[in-house]
Amino acid sequence: MNARRAGRVAVSAAAIAMTVVLGGASIAPAVDEAPPGATAPVAAPVPSPGVPSPRVSSPGVGAGAEDPARAAEYWLDEYGIRTAWQTTRGKGSTIAIIDTGIGRSPVEFAGAVAGGADFSGVGASDGRMPVGAVDANHGSWVASLAASRGTGAGTGMIGVAPEAQLLSISIGFGESSSVPLVQQVADAMRWAVDHDADIINLSFTTNTLSWDPLWDDAFQYAFDHDVVVIVAAGNKGSGTDEVGAPATIPGVLTVGGVNRAGAASEEASTQGITIGISAPSEELLGVSADGQLVVWNGTSGAAPIVAGIAALVRSAHPELDADNVINRIIRTAKPAAGATRTPDPSYGYGLVDAAAAVTANVASVSSSPLGMTLTEWVRLYRRADVAPAPQPTATASVPDLPAADRVDVRSPLLPNADSLRYGTVPLMAGTLAAILVALGVTAAARRIRSERAPRTPSRPSKEYFHL
Repeated sequence: MNARRAGRVAVSAAAIAMTVVLGGASIAPAVDEAPPGATAPVAAPVPSPGVPSPRVSSPGVGAGAEDPARAAEYWLDEYGIRTAWQTTRGKGSTIAIIDTGIGRSPVEFAGAVAGGADFSGVGASDGRMPVGAVDANHGSWVASLAASRGTGAGTGMIGVAPEAQLLSISIGFGESSSVPLVQQVADAMRWAVDHDADIINLSFTTNTLSWDPLWDDAFQYAFDHDVVVIVAAGNKGSGTDEVGAPATIPGVLTVGGVNRAGAASEEASTQGITIGISAPSEELLGVSADGQLVVWNGTSGAAPIVAGIAALVRSAHPELDADNVINRIIRTAKPAAGATRTPDPSYGYGLVDAAAAVTANVASVSSSPLGMTLTEWVRLYRRADVAPAPQPTATASVPDLPAADRVDVRSPLLPNADSLRYGTVPLMAGTLAAILVALGVTAAARRIRSERAPRTPSRPSKEYFHL
């Protein structure tokens, strides 16, 4: 990718144009949440959707009432997360958030971030300085859904896997970085794998089904090192009409979004055959880089909910490889009322169920439960990238050939028995007979001519006549 203009990105030698999309909006000029409205009243437990509002906290709430932030996190109960916490809270798992960076100031991230790096070229070396003028808060919102710690006992926003570790890997979108996006993502993927990530979360998408070949190696590197890669499907509300890369890369678990009723979201999700699982994408809570709580929409939020559940599964079942973690998540999903088949282009295998994913008995698999692997895809469709022909070894030998029948090679001009019998002898006999017949005919003709000619007496010559 060599150029980006106004949120457009040109990728690879083919110069495929794509728009990078975060959560609910395009990179420029819209922001990730819905258009701002009125600030929510202080007493309200949930701010208006998409409106950055003051921190929601317990002061002002009657004694014994649940903390407003926790009350706003409806997915904790409706998707079996609190039940899963009876088994594990994600300890021992590490989620890499490849995004715009996780803010340093929010108390919800205290003790959660184990390390980080910047690949945008404009962020901090530890990945904790938010990157981008428009989407700087996006990485913090995503991280808070995956593994935030809350603000105290039973207060503040808490993530799906509150004992998992986070890696803050900052990248820049649009004009916020001079480094090509595909290069940033490829380098960030490898860094995450090399720093012990169990799960990688990618809450962005593009407007193209294809991807730069540079991503082939980067994603395969993650798969080869047993990393679960979770990717957002994208949102119609931001102009993404179909699932785009990286959600189309074979082997990733693509997350579609549903509303509070469990129906496919019309604005805060896209639909497509690569969707593997569905999770909430509307009325989501998020911690901004400056510590404010907001409500926002988008599959950018659905993806880290599933990433957090993957961390719970890896914590409860450390013996499982990435294929079996994904298999548990999709096989234990709750059927979606609107689905017409399984997998369904709107819901994948259904609505994610954290409790079942952690505790249910699920048969193991020996290969990817999502179908074609990236290796197979590359072999089929990257026709220029073929494996080199095998080279012979030093001990290679050729087996002896069977003995051939002996054949006398003679000049075709010399006669043989067959040519004499069927060619030369009959030809000579025929020729001789023809000659004899011709001679006989000629002699007969002369005899007839001579018999028909008149006969006259002969006279002596004058020179010899004497008187």
